[in-house]
Amino acid sequence: MKKEVISSCPLNCWDSCGFHITVENNKVIKVDGDANHPITQGKICGRGRALETRTNSSDRLLHPLKKIDGQFVQISWEQALEEIAEKMAVIKKKYGSQAVLHSHDYANNGLLKNLDQRFFNSYGGVTELTGSICWGAGIEAQVWDFGDSYSHAPHDIYHSKHVVIWGRNVARTNMHLFQHLQEAKKHGIHLTVIDPIYNATAKIAHDYISIKPGMDGILAIGIIKELKRLGLEDHHFIEQHSVGYEDLVALVDEISMEEIVNMTEIPYDRITGLAEIYADRPVTTYLGLGMQRYKNGGNTIRLIDALIAVSGNIGIQGGGANFGNLQVGQSFNSNALTLPERKQKKRSFTMMKQAEGILEAVDPEIQMIMVTCGNPVTQVPNTNLVEKAFSSVNTLVVIDQFMTDTAALADYVLPTTTVFEETDIYYASMYHGYMNYGEAAVTPPGEAKSDRWIWTELAKRLGFGEVFDYTVDEFLEMGLSKLKDHGITLDRLKEEKHLLLPIKDVPWSTYEFKTPSGKYEFTSTLGEKKGYNGKLQLLFPEESSASNTELARKFPYQLLSIHPMRSNHSQHYPVIKGLQEVKIEVSQDVATEMGLEEGDMAQLFNDRGTLRGKVRIMKIAHPGTINVDEGQWKQFGGSVNLLTPNGESDNGLGSTLYDCLVGIKKVESISVNN
Repeated sequence: MKKEVISSCPLNCWDSCGFHITVENNKVIKVDGDANHPITQGKICGRGRALETRTNSSDRLLHPLKKIDGQFVQISWEQALEEIAEKMAVIKKKYGSQAVLHSHDYANNGLLKNLDQRFFNSYGGVTELTGSICWGAGIEAQVWDFGDSYSHAPHDIYHSKHVVIWGRNVARTNMHLFQHLQEAKKHGIHLTVIDPIYNATAKIAHDYISIKPGMDGILAIGIIKELKRLGLEDHHFIEQHSVGYEDLVALVDEISMEEIVNMTEIPYDRITGLAEIYADRPVTTYLGLGMQRYKNGGNTIRLIDALIAVSGNIGIQGGGANFGNLQVGQSFNSNALTLPERKQKKRSFTMMKQAEGILEAVDPEIQMIMVTCGNPVTQVPNTNLVEKAFSSVNTLVVIDQFMTDTAALADYVLPTTTVFEETDIYYASMYHGYMNYGEAAVTPPGEAKSDRWIWTELAKRLGFGEVFDYTVDEFLEMGLSKLKDHGITLDRLKEEKHLLLPIKDVPWSTYEFKTPSGKYEFTSTLGEKKGYNGKLQLLFPEESSASNTELARKFPYQLLSIHPMRSNHSQHYPVIKGLQEVKIEVSQDVATEMGLEEGDMAQLFNDRGTLRGKVRIMKIAHPGTINVDEGQWKQFGGSVNLLTPNGESDNGLGSTLYDCLVGIKKVESISVNN
């Protein structure tokens, strides 16, 4: 018997699509888009459709596993829970609760995914991760500038005269914005793409500007310099609604236009053209995540923010510096779900430096790691160091649906449910403001259990089961409790399936910013309070010819690691055969210099590791550029993070994944990466 169920995509991306799924005999047989969803309108990407394959895969983990003498053995849930809880009780008594590290990421969305924090806070507080490999530097940068990271509503694009897509291939990562770009172009809105790689988004643009990787902030300085030369600044905004502009002017005067042209490898007339575009407001800018994954990443986003501010494109319809949209997640009552007041102790490592944290921790040393919503051995930079760290602890517990590279190292692996086997509320703090209701459509296979069930059962055994003595609906109502005054209830959401949260379509329209000064801050008070230089600076990637000529001679090519087209990070690699080989994409000049042809086997290398794969030549890309999609599993050739550095951005909360120089050579065959 078939039934149709309205659900949602849980994958952590911009679009947060509505799903229409077909179920037959307790099996999801088809995943389509929900045609009634106001934003996604029935269109979904291949990553979302692949969730059907993922859910029904014969490789799903179905039973709790324990590693005995190096081999996994199936055990009962009772044994797994009792042994893990007993270890946690002993660790807390002997070493303190901080001897447990909770390693997490954001692979899957869902309001109830916050219950992991409820568990660890009630346990007493553990060692947590701060920052983000994905977007941490940029979020922190906008908090310094605006007081928060907010974006304009999707439909506001039609108020723009110009759209600038800066370092973001929306065709790959934000398909519904891509549709708006196509429609905006029909309305006569001018599209400009700035990116090291000529991608599918660039193909539909009026102008494509190829930039040297990591030099986006320098380009922003150049455009500001031209705005000043031409007298095109928005003096009213600068004088009435900002502080620190004189510091920006001093910075702009430090560097010549000739230096900017040489560093960005963009002709002077193109920089002048960009200044004229930004002065012809309203201009909306969509910022990508990649350009803040450098040592200078936070400063880069702040310089682009400064350009948008100087040109008068803040707080107006059709304008905006669109990076994150945290007002979406802020609509929920997260404290009611996470119980931060129960935390007695705290310690943190940054997500990027968790391997060093594990290996170097004292008072207490890390005794146990619990991994949720992530695959750090594949996704965290400097894979070899991460694997060493995660193999060093007494107990590693991984909650997952598949035997990932991280799970393979574990002592206990606990099988969890997919989106179609649990009920939750889904949203994304990156693009639109709708939340989606997704109800459980099928029962889980084998003994797979939801994360909520796992935390509940462990809490019972550790003596604080009462904090989990709530139904799914009761937990969801907790999360929605701040929204009652807006007429938003769980019953209404269940009926309508998707509801718009009470967020602003045009952030900062009142020019009341959340900074300490209440104004836009070119020089950040918060940055200074945190011990950083709050001024905008002339900063470069750590691994570049501009900052380390010796390293650049040794490893002359810039390695990027962009999001794969068909997988949400590492999740879909085991279920899509077409993904299961390493592809090394090189710019034409690299291929020519190294004698590489399409389909050749090549090896990338630097001081952190090596990676082999099949060569593909990018038709148009900035000279000296190489890309390997992130997320590849060890069994299929290995992660690009074998090569990437695990440094922290200039503001301490982002990764330096793209701050990576490599060499390349042709090889005869593929071998297993070490």
